[in-house]
Parts: sequence; structure tokens; C-alpha cells
Amino acid sequence: MLRRISLALVTFMLVGVTAFAQPPQGGSPDGFVPLSSLPPGEEMPAAPFVVGAYAFFLLLMLFYLWTIWNRLSKVERDLKEFERRHGGATR
Repeated sequence: MLRRISLALVTFMLVGVTAFAQPPQGGSPDGFVPLSSLPPGEEMPAAPFVVGAYAFFLLLMLFYLWTIWNRLSKVERDLKEFERRHGGATR
């Protein structure tokens, strides 16, 4: 019962929000603004951001691989130390 009431309340609120939403003033209703209508200071080329994002991702992946390599080296050292201490005997 409580679940149905809360579902009805959430549905009513969502319908109310969308019913009273107003379209943006000025420009076209879908929000499209042609590039020719923007002032020169507001035009931003996307290439530097794309290159920066790829460079950041590459550096992040290199750092992650370096940490894995360090952890693997430590495990190998620990395993060699264990084998040295216990004479390599296994059951």
C-alpha cells in the first residue's frame, strides 16, 4: 500500500514538473544556436580539449600500468624470498 502511494506521488511530481517546464526564451525551441550568430569571443575550438582528454587518459593508463608493474615486482620479490627461506620445499 505504501509503495503504491509513493509511486503515485513520484509520478504526480514528475508529471507536474514536465507540465510546467517552459521552453528557453530566444533562439529556436530546440536550443540550437547557429555558430554564425555567436560573438567572436564565445567560439571555442574543440580540438585542444579532445587532444587534452586523450593525453590525460594516456597518462592515466601509463600510471596504472606502472603501479601494476611495481606491485607485480614486489610479489615476485616476496615469492623469491619465501622460496629462499623455506628451501623451495612444497607439499
